[in-house]
Amino acid sequence: MSEAARKFVIGTVLFLLAGTAIGWLYDRPAAGLLAAALIALLWQIRQLLSFDRALRTGDFDDFRQGEGIWEQIFSRFRYENEKSARRKHSYRQLLREVRKSTNAMPDGAVILNVENEIIACNRAAKHLAGLKRKKDRGQRVDNILRDPELTRLVHSDDQSLTVEMASPVKDGDWLNCRVVPYGADQKLLLIRDITERMRLSKMRRDFVANASHELRSPLTVIAGYLDSLADDAEMPPGWRKPVEQMQGQARRMRHILGELLELSRLESAGKAQTDEPVDVGGLFEEARSAFEGHADIASIVVDVQSTAQLRGNAAEIETVVVNLLSNAVRFTPQDGRITLRWRLDADGAELSVADTGEGIDPQHLPRLTERFFRVDKGRSRDNGGTGLGLAIVKHVLARYDAELIISSELGEGSEFRCRFPVDCVIVAPPVALS
Repeated sequence: MSEAARKFVIGTVLFLLAGTAIGWLYDRPAAGLLAAALIALLWQIRQLLSFDRALRTGDFDDFRQGEGIWEQIFSRFRYENEKSARRKHSYRQLLREVRKSTNAMPDGAVILNVENEIIACNRAAKHLAGLKRKKDRGQRVDNILRDPELTRLVHSDDQSLTVEMASPVKDGDWLNCRVVPYGADQKLLLIRDITERMRLSKMRRDFVANASHELRSPLTVIAGYLDSLADDAEMPPGWRKPVEQMQGQARRMRHILGELLELSRLESAGKAQTDEPVDVGGLFEEARSAFEGHADIASIVVDVQSTAQLRGNAAEIETVVVNLLSNAVRFTPQDGRITLRWRLDADGAELSVADTGEGIDPQHLPRLTERFFRVDKGRSRDNGGTGLGLAIVKHVLARYDAELIISSELGEGSEFRCRFPVDCVIVAPPVALS
């Protein structure tokens, strides 16, 4: 108990005793005690009403002096009030600094709650996505920015997922969006302007496509003259080998141009039309038959564990199989083994090509799908590799929302797994027994 409280209790008891003593003098001690208690109560009520008035008006002059209980209450109240005011001032100052720093960011930042409702956003989010800090507060972000990919992003728990969407503010602009955790039960939607990157990418694709188209005509003419020379019986013997080498290089150049055109087409195309059923097991058998006709290649085993089919374009899925199989054949010794596997599980379907070749150094795995990337450039060039096969595989799979997973160990072989989502799989219905 504090000193002021102790004095208050002692003072009250003494006052009541004094009232009792005065009543005793008049032979009415109970009346004296009651009168003293009533006077003490009225005094405390008066002080309470005065303190309430001071709280409403802010005038505490009546409580600034003295050591009574009410002066102590005022002192404690003033201390807590000033402490709260200092904290509010510090919080406002910190909030202003945070707003200044976020408004200085070139990327948009939107704070979302667990229901994906907008709590706050910076100035860049207004310029990039058209969000309004006050008007859109409390609104669900996927109701304002209506894009299916963005809706899937804000409802996903995958922090590595990013989406690209057209700008809702300016035609022709593009935005990249990603979501990261932010505070308790909150997340941060980051919006970045990638218009320049998309334009450069389009310029590169157009240049590659146009250059490939323009090169095909002169290459066809050159190849035609080389074929004529090779078929000429009067050609000098010393020219035969150089002409054969030029023919080989012309064929290789035609192959490269064809893959560049295919890659440009895949990069420009949208989602695949997934209505056509594709028999993956049949594609495996055709690919094995085509490659087994070559000499000095490893044995190819087909392991079809499901009769399920894919929804997609048969030519594109065949491209995936042929490219993966040709890589496995190129880097697997003759006494090795290549396994083509097709299986179904609860998460979708998986097409995989595994080999027992020499494997790939782990440091090269992240770059395998880059165009023209070769782990061993000299050997790949001799064997006819262009470095475009896995890039084509990656872009084909992207059209089906599928994923390419590569695992390899040096000296143990490699495995390339293509994971297709459930909506790309056709499960054959059961056949009724007659």
